[in-house]
Amino acid sequence: MGNPDYGKIFENIKEHSPLIHCITNYVTINDVANIILAAGGFPIMAEEKEEVEEITRMCDGLVLNIGTLQKKKTEAMLLAGKTANETGRPVIFDPVGAGSSGLRTETAHRIMKEIKLSVIRGNVSEIKALCQDKAMTKGVDADGKDALTKDSMEDMISMGRRLSEETGAVILMTGAVDLAVFGRQTAVIYNGDPDMARITGSGCMLDGVLGVFAGASPESLFDSVVTAAGTMGICGEKAAAASRGTGSFRMCFIDEMSKITAKQVERGIRIEYKSK
Repeated sequence: MGNPDYGKIFENIKEHSPLIHCITNYVTINDVANIILAAGGFPIMAEEKEEVEEITRMCDGLVLNIGTLQKKKTEAMLLAGKTANETGRPVIFDPVGAGSSGLRTETAHRIMKEIKLSVIRGNVSEIKALCQDKAMTKGVDADGKDALTKDSMEDMISMGRRLSEETGAVILMTGAVDLAVFGRQTAVIYNGDPDMARITGSGCMLDGVLGVFAGASPESLFDSVVTAAGTMGICGEKAAAASRGTGSFRMCFIDEMSKITAKQVERGIRIEYKSK
């Protein structure tokens, strides 16, 4: 299992400037739009069910995020997701807070059942909730018991593989370490900085970046996901070195995404492939 062709992935983004439709968290929607622009794509946010099918048909990828869950928004997500499936566009799903309430867990399972997902991104607790109907999490962040560690790695890989086989999606578990699983393909990405967890929306922004990378290279989905996660982590490291605190970190983070190159990713990514 070799490293992704970072140059080709970045070249595809530059060539196609993918248009990404996001039905996402209103707390972080502005940052999601800005990070998509910084990554080389274009964002569009449409939530009314009367237009989501039309909008989705013209886009290169779809991001669904249940962070600010509303029943009307859920119906719009289902319509958009089914349209993306019809047109062959990748669908990125973030089950924010799945397991923390019955409604969130039920909604996440419904979306998984009714839409063919391309990428599912969540923390360990959220991914567990997708595998266990009655899982409970603490808020939207993984607690200490659900951290991805050396001791828990094999169990997390097994869980990711089961969910990947069930859904046909690339599973990306994120935290201090990121784990990407797609069938038997498995990669651990070690890039990132603790300040990424100290700003609202770093995960939601990753959803947008995943949309850009997958939308530009849908034929190389696993490599696109790994590259997107590594790129985010490297930008976090660079932002931490340039910032004075969490406020400037957020701004520097978007700046770094707008400047990052394939060569910088190739030099800076810290990735380990698992064969078992």
